[in-house]
Amino acid sequence: MVPFILGIGGTTRPNSSTEKAIRVCLKVAAANGAETLLLGAADLQLPLYEWENQTRTKEAARLVEEARRADGIVLASPGYHGTISGLIKNAVDYVEDMNKDPRPYFDGRAVGCIAVASGWQASVTTLTALRSIVHALRGWPTPVGVALNSTVKLFDDDGNCLDENAKEQLALMGQQVFQFARMQMAMKS
Repeated sequence: MVPFILGIGGTTRPNSSTEKAIRVCLKVAAANGAETLLLGAADLQLPLYEWENQTRTKEAARLVEEARRADGIVLASPGYHGTISGLIKNAVDYVEDMNKDPRPYFDGRAVGCIAVASGWQASVTTLTALRSIVHALRGWPTPVGVALNSTVKLFDDDGNCLDENAKEQLALMGQQVFQFARMQMAMKS
């Protein structure tokens, strides 16, 4: 079986640094044989999550279905005022639709967390928030979480990572998500 790794994140601006960071991780997972998918800016423009209203747009339904299917996840947010953005919080709120699934929320899945902010303080506090959310959703945050400081040029226009340290961290995290997904799949066989 081929592990499916889902990337969720970005900003309202397509091809943001946050999306580019996810792509680096997904590229590593794909190079190892995983199927990957990024749900980025265009995919996350969702109505405000309402638990009591079970009507879902096709975009919201797709997010939940892809999360259900995922063997591993890369979750990334820009740092807005020291925490995750509303866009990402709203997307993660839709995971509540998985609360009664046989594998609820992010249960049994490795989740790599990435925070990108204009400065170290906001990127680190955003990373901490993401890891706390993953714990609350029963996921397994990878040992490596990545905080990126966007005050330096991290990516070129084609999405290539220009910072060697960031590139190594993102690659390692992508590898960890992939390896954990493979281990979980082997245990189920």
